[in-house]
Amino acid sequence: MSSKLRSRLNNRTWIGVALSFYAFIAIGIAEGGLGVLIPSIQATFNLTSATITLLFLSQVSGYVFAALTSSLIGSRIGLARMLLLASFCLTCALITYALSPYWLLMVAAGTFLGLGIGLIDAGINTYIANHQGNADLMGLLHAFYGIGALLGPAVATTLLTMNVNWRGVYLAIATIVGLTVLGMLWAVVYNYRPLTKRTSIMDTSATANLRIALRTPAVLIAGLLLLVYVGVEASVGNWAYSVQTLSRGTPEILAGYSVSAYWLGLTLGRLATGRVVKYLGAIRTLDSALLLLGVGLIAWWLLPRQLLSLPIIGFALAPIFPLTIWLMPQRIPTAIVPAGIGFMTSVASLGAAGIPAGVGAVAARAGLGIIPVLMIPLVAIMVVLHRWLVERSPPLNRS
Repeated sequence: MSSKLRSRLNNRTWIGVALSFYAFIAIGIAEGGLGVLIPSIQATFNLTSATITLLFLSQVSGYVFAALTSSLIGSRIGLARMLLLASFCLTCALITYALSPYWLLMVAAGTFLGLGIGLIDAGINTYIANHQGNADLMGLLHAFYGIGALLGPAVATTLLTMNVNWRGVYLAIATIVGLTVLGMLWAVVYNYRPLTKRTSIMDTSATANLRIALRTPAVLIAGLLLLVYVGVEASVGNWAYSVQTLSRGTPEILAGYSVSAYWLGLTLGRLATGRVVKYLGAIRTLDSALLLLGVGLIAWWLLPRQLLSLPIIGFALAPIFPLTIWLMPQRIPTAIVPAGIGFMTSVASLGAAGIPAGVGAVAARAGLGIIPVLMIPLVAIMVVLHRWLVERSPPLNRS
């Protein structure tokens, strides 16, 4: 965090921001490493591209539960305790991945992985969105997710080339995520107020705000936009390694690090998001990002021998999620912001499970080479949803 940005936060608040940033590194590593490990998991359990998608789909129930309850849990027990619970669930799920002798047990653990990621995503996005004075903070938060996501495939590729079994890779990832449990435990034990305060005094008001949020068109459309966005982001991250190695014959090491380059592009884009918004404004930044995303995906499809398109795709994806979240407090009433953002981010996580699973099912029939083509219509859907939000629910301050 830069000294200029840090000076805008008081001495107590920046600790919560630092914990939030590390939590996003942790979930980024947990999600980013899977794409490189898919072929190894398939070989261990004798799975196809269709059956491996059960691992994505099993996370759906956890994401749905997080979507409907994150604001209620935060109002009852406070953000820090919710994040402690989420970190514990995520760590246990990763350990189960590493140790499970049975495929179906690994699939069942996906529910807790989805729950943990969904609650962390919803709680921390709401916490950071309250710092409305600076888009840099939201961009930085999601840049740290990008750092974790690029470290995931890099760590996995490196350990696999050192003949470490994929189970050992998951144990290493679980250790990294486990540090989040310690950080949130500290916040609870020492009653760190920025994180331990409840978001609502009464559970009844939290329930009422959730009902209002679920009837607010801007919340529903933005949630659908983020669901499609996360689906594209996860599909490229999870399947690019398989596309490059199994369909296009790219050497495994080069393919693994090219996936890290994809996440590096996303990270650099998010670090630049706040700066770009100052010059273009949030809306034009999103317009430009969606245009570049379409160009990058078409290049990945039509030019299979080059790998530069992957970091370009990552860079283009970078501002879409954080700016959509950052704009919501300007588009919906203040009272429903925690419920709205909690619902949006958790529902968006459904895209990380459902869309890669659907893509894998199609690829099982048509071949892995079809995956880049499937991403292009999803970008068109994002453009339509984004323009709806601009025209029907314009922010009070577009800069």
